[in-house]
Amino acid sequence: MRHYISITILLLLTTVNVVNAQYGRQRRGDAMFNGFAYAKAIKSYQEMIDNDYNVNYAKRKIADAYSLLRDPQNASKYYADVVKQKDIDPDYYLRYAQALRGIKEYKESRIWLKKYRKTKKGNLDNVERMIKNDRFVDDIYQAKQRYEIVESPYNSTFSDFGAYTHDSITYIASTRDDGGLIKRLYGWNLQPFLDIYKTEIDTSGIAILTKLSGDVNTKVHEGSMTISEDGNTMYFTRTNYLNKKGKDDNGISNLKIYRATKIGGKWDNITELPFNSNDFSTGHPSLSKDGKTLYFASDSKEGYGGSDLYKVSILENGTYSTPENLGDTVNTPLNELFPFIHENGTLFFSSDGHQGLGQLDIFATILNDDGDAVDILNLGLPVNSNKDDFSYYLAPDGINGYISSNRIGGTGDDDIYSFERIPQITLKGVVTDVVNATPIANATVKITEDNNKVFATVQADKNGYYEQDVDMGVIYTVEASAPKYISQTKQIETIKPENGSYSMTLDFQLEPIKKLEVLADIDINKIYFDFDRYNIRRDAGKELDKVVDLMINKYPEMIIAIGSHTDSRGADAYNLKLSQNRALATYRYLTKKGVPKHRIENHQGFGEMELITPCDDGQQCSEEEHELNRRSEFAVVRMESN
Repeated sequence: MRHYISITILLLLTTVNVVNAQYGRQRRGDAMFNGFAYAKAIKSYQEMIDNDYNVNYAKRKIADAYSLLRDPQNASKYYADVVKQKDIDPDYYLRYAQALRGIKEYKESRIWLKKYRKTKKGNLDNVERMIKNDRFVDDIYQAKQRYEIVESPYNSTFSDFGAYTHDSITYIASTRDDGGLIKRLYGWNLQPFLDIYKTEIDTSGIAILTKLSGDVNTKVHEGSMTISEDGNTMYFTRTNYLNKKGKDDNGISNLKIYRATKIGGKWDNITELPFNSNDFSTGHPSLSKDGKTLYFASDSKEGYGGSDLYKVSILENGTYSTPENLGDTVNTPLNELFPFIHENGTLFFSSDGHQGLGQLDIFATILNDDGDAVDILNLGLPVNSNKDDFSYYLAPDGINGYISSNRIGGTGDDDIYSFERIPQITLKGVVTDVVNATPIANATVKITEDNNKVFATVQADKNGYYEQDVDMGVIYTVEASAPKYISQTKQIETIKPENGSYSMTLDFQLEPIKKLEVLADIDINKIYFDFDRYNIRRDAGKELDKVVDLMINKYPEMIIAIGSHTDSRGADAYNLKLSQNRALATYRYLTKKGVPKHRIENHQGFGEMELITPCDDGQQCSEEEHELNRRSEFAVVRMESN
């Protein structure tokens, strides 16, 4: 008996030890997860799964860890199991949908977005936009690519991002091995800590990267920087680690923005900005060209959720205004990061909260006349991918720049890509009367692509001038038209002009429309109608038969338009309807007699707007004078052979 009791106690002790060991793994995993050591945390959680201990919890944590490591492939695999768990938090529906976007499973992503919407949890405005815009992804993939992107020579097998150029010097943030020195590893992704590097030209004329001199770089993270126009002030991001009291209540060292001054060619005099906090992160600064406004990202609890974008004014006395949130046109309940303000006033930024192709996508703001953001634009392919795309930089010329991305095919973890933006060309010109060379005010210019899709329709101003930005390297058909003129069509291929002006001129000279009855070799009279009637009279039929013979036998290439009118008696709206019926009756007579429908481009009623005789409302006129206004007229629009 004593033998059996000993065995039982031994088994119980063994079980307790096993449970304690498994619980110890969970505690280690949680400690590493909470300390941002996600790569290490995954190993501990996987051991829990292998030992069949608290599996559902471990899968949730692994899925979240892979998501935070920006690995949607593995994150989606675990989230697929997590969302099947009983009584699971609906937030995981949204996280799963986000991960699915990262692997281009857009249809499946919408399914889980809809499930999340049904829970009515959180701010659903952005989710609603994603669901409604089903064609967004198709439109992005089918849109013309206006960027040419190549991998930058600055990349290493580590993480490189945030390329920024000032005075022909390019700066980047990198975890690269610094000359073979052993560096401490960051638990988040098991890579060294970030430092700021800059390009220098060596004796052979090749640009090489060297670590920034001065007191900017330390033993932990520095990155995401911007420099003033005069080159003497730098704002940069640094982990708040120097002061142990700088951690928040959860023991987390947040990001802060610091200012450095160039002294003797080195960056020194490091100063923390006053709107930083130990309780939240502030980083990714970008300075306006005039040096008066600093843009940055922050996950302050006063925002819309996640990380938001803010701006702060730099005052003349060196102090700063109260930070201003950029509002819900830019910010969402998720994350907006890496702002870049171009000198033309356009703000570029990354977000995983706006409709995108994957995780972080790069967007541009659309500004009104007051400089306020009224809408945002996804930059599309190839700038964006189904992975993280961020740290957009555009040179002052508006053509060249850099992005950063962890997309597939790069050299390392995060990689830098240089781009050349393919600018649009301004197509411009003047529409004039071919007879007297006077401008045709308000002429319509329609621009059609080679697939017969209308690219744009623009109206000329009072001087006949029009202007429209079009894509480079496309063959367009451009048609200019105006009332009482024969339209003119030209074809143009938009190639980059040799003078580099990015503009092309295309002028039009339109011929006034000729009335059929005034052509020298045609004997056709106007056709008239009885008062308040639109049936074709016998005498009108004889004139219409002449039109039929003319179009079928003499001018088979001629395209005409029909315009019908009334006299001034009766209400305006009634007369407009009556004239439309007269135009339709005229059209039907001609087509019934054999005129092809496509050769009558238009049949339109004008009511009493174009009276021939001065018999306006209230003016006494004879019946014969009124009849002259009740008519159908014909105009030559064009000859197809021309």
